[in-house]
Amino acid sequence: MTTAPAIREVPDDLGTVVRLGAVRRVVSLVPSLTEALAATAPGLVVGATDWCTHPTGLAVPRIGGTKNPDGARIAALRPDLVVANEEENRAADLDALRAAGVAVWVTEVRDLEQALGSLDRMLTVACGLPRPGWLDEAARAWRELPAPAAAPVRAVVPIWRRPWMVLGRDTFAGDLLRRLGVHQLYADHADRYPAVPIDELLSCEPQLVVLPDEPYRFAADDGPEAFPGVPAALLSGRHLTWYGPSLAEAPAVLAAQLAAARPWAP
Repeated sequence: MTTAPAIREVPDDLGTVVRLGAVRRVVSLVPSLTEALAATAPGLVVGATDWCTHPTGLAVPRIGGTKNPDGARIAALRPDLVVANEEENRAADLDALRAAGVAVWVTEVRDLEQALGSLDRMLTVACGLPRPGWLDEAARAWRELPAPAAAPVRAVVPIWRRPWMVLGRDTFAGDLLRRLGVHQLYADHADRYPAVPIDELLSCEPQLVVLPDEPYRFAADDGPEAFPGVPAALLSGRHLTWYGPSLAEAPAVLAAQLAAARPWAP
């Protein structure tokens, strides 16, 4: 006779108690969490969003976007757990899944240390997996990052245009940039992602404009021209904003992309 797995009651990052048994089927509503799960336990992810691009070749049903997941399709996949994020996903969608009897685990990530801890809890506590080696590699890569040799570079960090929006206070990407020697000029703003007119951004006299390729796909011909005379650093959005296996290589990738702009050169 097969014994049913014991039911556990564990709080997610927001303190919401989640009832869990054995977790063998997971639907992910966050691209970086999809990559983290797939890298740790291939085959565990049975559904992901249209924006879940890593690992490449991930062949699972797609359940819509992060902001408009198809609840009926998710339920039909019979997941033991849905993983989400309090910033990426809408509370109403997560409540609807819970009302349908689906277990939902919500992560909260505002800085690097919180990201590392949140990933560990999601993988080892919620999913019952061994702690993956890539998570230790990521922690080590950031721990061993040399201190910036020069004074922090004063920068604005747009994440959208039409309207222009920038990184503000209390953001994961802002914490990574701080560790890489970038002082974002709106780090003390009351909003986390304030909308700021381009004239005001220019009036701050930034030494650098940091332009990631997500969520808005800034590129060499789309973004730098709005900041004439200001060096532009084009950054990998995946390495700047994703919390998962990419964190292990992010310090080297981002440091090289920042150095290419050379705002400190004479």
